[in-house]
Amino acid sequence: MNSTSLSSVNLSVTDVIVMVVYLAGIIWWGLRHSSRQTAEGYFLGGRGMPWLVVGLSMFATVVSSSSLVGWAGDAYNTGISVFNYGLSAAILPIVFFLVFFLPFYLRNKIYTLPEFLEGRFDRRSRTYLSVLTIFGYMFADLAVTLYAGSLMLHMVFPQVSIPVLIWGLAVLGASYTLVGGLSAVMRVELIQAFVLMGGSAILTVTAFAKAGGWSAVMAAAPAGHLSLIRPVNDSSVPWPTLLISLPLAGFYFWGLSQTMVQRTLSARDTRHGRWGNLLAGALNFVIFFLMVLPGIAGRVLYPNLEKGDQIYPKLVFELLPPGILGLVLIGFIAAMTSVLTSTLNSAQTLVTMDLACKLRPGMTSRQQVTTGSIAGLFIIIVAALWAPQIVRFDSVVKYFQQIMAYVAPPVVAVFMAGLFWKRATATGAFTGLISGLGIAVALMLGLKHTPLAHWNFLYVAPVLFVLSLAIIVVVSFATPAPSAAVVERFVWKPAFFREETRDLVGVPWFANYRVLSLLLLMAAATFIIVWR
Repeated sequence: MNSTSLSSVNLSVTDVIVMVVYLAGIIWWGLRHSSRQTAEGYFLGGRGMPWLVVGLSMFATVVSSSSLVGWAGDAYNTGISVFNYGLSAAILPIVFFLVFFLPFYLRNKIYTLPEFLEGRFDRRSRTYLSVLTIFGYMFADLAVTLYAGSLMLHMVFPQVSIPVLIWGLAVLGASYTLVGGLSAVMRVELIQAFVLMGGSAILTVTAFAKAGGWSAVMAAAPAGHLSLIRPVNDSSVPWPTLLISLPLAGFYFWGLSQTMVQRTLSARDTRHGRWGNLLAGALNFVIFFLMVLPGIAGRVLYPNLEKGDQIYPKLVFELLPPGILGLVLIGFIAAMTSVLTSTLNSAQTLVTMDLACKLRPGMTSRQQVTTGSIAGLFIIIVAALWAPQIVRFDSVVKYFQQIMAYVAPPVVAVFMAGLFWKRATATGAFTGLISGLGIAVALMLGLKHTPLAHWNFLYVAPVLFVLSLAIIVVVSFATPAPSAAVVERFVWKPAFFREETRDLVGVPWFANYRVLSLLLLMAAATFIIVWR
């Protein structure tokens, strides 16, 4: 990526002061809300978070620095179809998650998603998923965030190398996460969600104004760039994947990702967990207007960029005046630190609860917290070492989503079978996970030598899901059925739905999660019709 000189960035003294004060402020705020007294306080914020904090924290986690760069960059290259990752891969999976899975998670008071697998199946599946997720965090989530953040800051400080900036961001994110735990992370994200939306709104309005206004941008957009529904052979997001692929990836991210679900696990009760998820789902529409559309406006202003991922930094540094520039940079830093800290905290939880506590039973809360801090330090170091390698990929969004398309389907298959099929066995689940990973690796390494060579990577996800599910079914029928106690505790049945219906009698519509879920689904459908 070509650097922009410091003089062209025009970073004023005011900008620098505002940024320094903000960074010092969030570190102080995070440390002020730290909780290290107990493992539950450190890893789950004491399970007392209200719905507003849960929802805004989830939103701030979704909108990372890689998202800001990636959403606009992909919109610049291929149009608004990239928003399907925030629509088809978010709204429906969120509703499905809060209806079926969320009550089981909160009722069983789990710390991690792999812990649920051990309860339903056995320790093998728990350990496998924990290790897989930790590696994913190091080489995908954390590394992508550090890389995207360093690209942006390199334009402000061109004399500082990308690797040095990556390490600086790693230190910033780790500063209060390793000390304060989830409570510190979520309280900081509460502030950063508003900062992020404010900064993004300023950039969007400025970009559209410079490009001639809404009508001018819409008229000048290339053919197909303003359509969510793309042809079957589209290189970006072909329309069949909205039904068969994106919901799989979306459910993995919203319902099976430790980073996202850990916010739900911190909720004070099921109602607050559901309301928080619904708020996060509704805020997805903010992404379209404040983070996708600037890429379309950027196409009008700068039509000949070498890479789409350059457009967000270019809009920020070439359009915004001194003073405002510092505010938007703060929004970017807020996005970066939110996902960095939340992912790091989730990785700490997995290492401590799923690995360390199993290897050394009887650890005290203080020992668990110390273990989490040491694990977090190691994980952030590995992610920082890998981050520079992401430059080899065309788009940070594509890099992340391609990993999801290969990793997520077997995990989704196991959770679906575990919750909805009482005959699913521990050996069937573990075999499905291992086989699914083997098939995924084989496809990643040898895809060009198979009939799938010319497929969009999103078409691979449903193939992996079906194959993994088939393996689970075959092996489960060949092994002894699970005990009645396990089925009673972990398998969903219609009676749960009927009991919940009785509990909702008399609840006002604005507090009834079913009504709110229906309204959210209707909003998504209307949005697709308008932008089809």
